[in-house]
Amino acid sequence: MDKIAMKTPLVEMDGDEMTRIIWKMIKEDLIEPFVDLKTVYFDLGLKNRDATDDQVTLDAARANRQYGVAVKCATITPNKARQKEYNLKRLYKSPNATIRAYLDGTVFRGAIMVKGIVPYVKTWKKPIIIARHAYGDIYRNSEIKIGGPGKAELVFTEADTGIEHRQLIHDFTGSGIIQGIHNTDQSITNFARSCFNYALSTKQDLWFSTKDTISKTYDGNFKDIFQEMYDREYKEKFEDAGVTYFYTLIDDAVARVIRSEGGFVWALKNYDGDVMSDMISTAFGSLAMMTSTLVSPSGAFEYEAAHGTVQRHYYKYLKGEKESTNSVATIFAWAGALKKRGELDNLPELMRFGDTLEKATLQTIEDGKMTGDLAQITTLENVTTLNTEEFILEIRKTLESMI
Repeated sequence: MDKIAMKTPLVEMDGDEMTRIIWKMIKEDLIEPFVDLKTVYFDLGLKNRDATDDQVTLDAARANRQYGVAVKCATITPNKARQKEYNLKRLYKSPNATIRAYLDGTVFRGAIMVKGIVPYVKTWKKPIIIARHAYGDIYRNSEIKIGGPGKAELVFTEADTGIEHRQLIHDFTGSGIIQGIHNTDQSITNFARSCFNYALSTKQDLWFSTKDTISKTYDGNFKDIFQEMYDREYKEKFEDAGVTYFYTLIDDAVARVIRSEGGFVWALKNYDGDVMSDMISTAFGSLAMMTSTLVSPSGAFEYEAAHGTVQRHYYKYLKGEKESTNSVATIFAWAGALKKRGELDNLPELMRFGDTLEKATLQTIEDGKMTGDLAQITTLENVTTLNTEEFILEIRKTLESMI
């Protein structure tokens, strides 16, 4: 069989630990036998980020903007324990936060639904898409640990006039901590537009929630920008498409989500989206069964799995022990990137391959062949629990039968 040709390369961002092992297997067993794969490669493994003082992450983000489509492996955001383990020069920021800030994109995360994996929330019948603002909040914060008594203030100095605006944060009588976060109207506007456009393109209702009753200025600004844009640009379009937009407080939204059937887009600020996407994916069956797509206002796309580097399984792998790591979300990241590359380059055969790869993955699970995390929760009978490599090779067999 002739391999499917590509015109423009994908930006490939390699990662860490067990997902790095899976990454190599997916390429070698599921993609390269069928596609003449072209990528611009960046090693975002923690050791290389340390060696380059994290310049490689910014270079990868720039390449993503240049080439339009990227696929990213899960990466480590180091804490102090990781700094010691990897002998790092410093505690590097999240690679995802760096890339998202550079592209100023919105992250859309949705559960991968498959027969035999029933959501823990019994009312859920359709995926819930999390639209996560991918800029600012604690991911671009400044923090200080306070050693003793003193006054902490929020200060803004106008660039043109030099006028200072001051607001007391707290008068400390002892030790403590302070944190400063920010956002920009431009980034919030881009976020809102991405959410409205995505909801229209998928013909799904859009929910947006913050806590503006408590954070009257910060969260209130998000609420106002969303509402003004909806009223000015999207109200008629939503009505014509038969979909709705509404705002509610985040605690009310959580209650509504649990009682819902799913099938809508839930827009959230950065931290809220980070937490709720993990909750949604786990409640749908597995954290390894969720797609994550970063969409930037410039038209760049970055596809990745929503989960981390699976550290515990990696340590077992290093010891030569058998482990069973779910690779579905990473496979779907590759498939999504290939489909988008095919769409942008007008290569229908590449789009079909990405779609077939997704179907082959789901068919393998529905045939009763799956990793341990799914075997523990499936309603299917007589299932076969496979290790990481065995599962990917079974997908290869299904894929070959479909092509």
